[in-house]
Amino acid sequence: MNQLHIKKGQPYPLGASSIRSNAINFSMVNNSQDDCGIILYDKKTQTQKRIPFDSSHRLGNICCMTIEGLTAESCEYNYYIGEQILTDTYAKRIYGNEKWGSETPDTILRGGIYQSQFDWQKTAPLHIPYQDSIFYCLHVRGFTRHSSSKVKHKGTFMGLIEKLPYLKQLGITAVELMPAYEFEECEYAQNIQSIAYQVEHIDANLDPDSTKDDVKINYWGFKNAFYFTPKSSYAATDDPCAEFKQMVREFHKNGIEVILQFYFPDQVKQGYILEVLKHWVLEYHIDGLHLIGNHVPVTLLATEPLFADTKLIGTDFALQEIYPDDTPPYYRNLGYCREEFMKDLRRFLKGDYDVLNGFCYHMRNYNMQCGVVNYITNYNGFTLADLVSYEHKHNDANGENNQDGTDYNYSWNCGIEGATRKRSILDLRRKQMRNAMCFLLMAQGTPMILAGDEFCNSQKGNNNCYCQDNDISWLDWRNAAKNEPFLDYVKALIQFRQKHSVLHADHELAMTDFHGNGYPELSYHGEDAWKIHSESCDRHVGMMYCEPLPVQKDKWDNDYIYIAYNMHWEAKSFALPTLPGNYTWNTVLDTQYPQFTAMPNAEPMLEKTKEIEVSPRSVKILCGQKIQMNKSSSRKRKKLDR
Repeated sequence: MNQLHIKKGQPYPLGASSIRSNAINFSMVNNSQDDCGIILYDKKTQTQKRIPFDSSHRLGNICCMTIEGLTAESCEYNYYIGEQILTDTYAKRIYGNEKWGSETPDTILRGGIYQSQFDWQKTAPLHIPYQDSIFYCLHVRGFTRHSSSKVKHKGTFMGLIEKLPYLKQLGITAVELMPAYEFEECEYAQNIQSIAYQVEHIDANLDPDSTKDDVKINYWGFKNAFYFTPKSSYAATDDPCAEFKQMVREFHKNGIEVILQFYFPDQVKQGYILEVLKHWVLEYHIDGLHLIGNHVPVTLLATEPLFADTKLIGTDFALQEIYPDDTPPYYRNLGYCREEFMKDLRRFLKGDYDVLNGFCYHMRNYNMQCGVVNYITNYNGFTLADLVSYEHKHNDANGENNQDGTDYNYSWNCGIEGATRKRSILDLRRKQMRNAMCFLLMAQGTPMILAGDEFCNSQKGNNNCYCQDNDISWLDWRNAAKNEPFLDYVKALIQFRQKHSVLHADHELAMTDFHGNGYPELSYHGEDAWKIHSESCDRHVGMMYCEPLPVQKDKWDNDYIYIAYNMHWEAKSFALPTLPGNYTWNTVLDTQYPQFTAMPNAEPMLEKTKEIEVSPRSVKILCGQKIQMNKSSSRKRKKLDR
């Protein structure tokens, strides 16, 4: 290191920040009266130098100094308080954890000074409204780590960039990344403490005298962490910060948002949480934050002006405190993600008793102040393929005697537990998966698809893969080819949703004819048109959507959609609402069959269909198609109508 000059520093921002080309400001919190200071590690010579804070460097409990003659590229650093060495939790770069799963309990991580220089190429956050969004939840490493992913940079941010064509073709509008900030995935007794480990986070079942052989991988990353920097082992290059920015930039160029999950244990200070999230919005241009933890200051974050156009997703928001006058925000940035949707729709899928009312509510649910994020499967639980193949968790590989993970999966194995070659069982499972995707993508709000569900990815019945860094949790991309009909079905279903705006409305659908076109926006039907038998034993319902669409100046047509849901084990008849004389119903989807049927090109039948029959455990979607009639057929139509 060159000759250094020590000067009084600035207390904020906390951490290390470059203020000039040859000057670094260091600021740390010391709540004790013990001596404290900085340990500088010279990158070139691997030597160390300790520089203490003196009394003039202290303001309140903040110690700060500026060191001249020091460049960001030349050194790494840690703090010390008394005999304890501390890794800075405000560090914008972390060194020492570049290799995933490196078992180094005797090695302490080091902070780095990061200089923000990146060409965003005029890209910016996309601000896609919730109702037009389709989320896709993935694990950065697990998404491309399998050899079948056919990407050059497996398990990295670059790997995600390589999969952009696939994601764009799928039709999703946002990726939601499980924790992608720096965390130590190897859990064992720590010989050296860091600030991050002041909080008790280590698995209680681990022996304090454990060795390297006792290491357990925290694959998900839901733990206390170094929150200010992307995870270095998720980077294919030696600069995870720049690589993460490149990923965000390329996703934005392709019209896809980037949302990050953040888990904060109760012990993490709320002020610190606010600073972390501000940093990611300002530095990395992310589009959304999914907040996980019981102590997250959601009201504080929801009223922070910087986040006014950043998606904030949580399980609940005190909307009366955030919007005391009950007025909707200019940009609906808040979104709640609730388990009730998942539970009720899983139960309806398998034909449970007394779930119909809940199903109808969730399919219509909308909030003017807060977005609604719906999911049937999530990382915490069964995949879609496992949801229809297992009734019980099979978590023995986790090493906890199958005691971990939820016991309440609301699943049905369709007659046989786990893998089978029985054709009737396999056909039923595929149909149930088609039904589930139809539920998810036809519901109002924002659907969230679990990565791999679109091509029937399985975790072999494991509903808690928090420690499975292997083929159990990695996506096997061979299934995309093996299950191509289902993948095509999901793509077509997404396209159908996007084509019909009434299926992703920007308001709560009215149950009255307020457009004055003869039909409500949404109406319920059953064995009789315009009448639903919502008894406890009912497992079927028809939903009709009607939306006026502009054709040309001062001329409108209506978009008619009828969806018949039958989760009963017997076929059901549905009476169809009568359409105007120049329209007829045409079936565009029947989950009884593996393909999503396109609108027929042939002229539809002139006879008006009065009712349809829906097979057991199936969904039918019909669209109103306008008939182009000549004079002869018009006279015939009038005669039939009489």
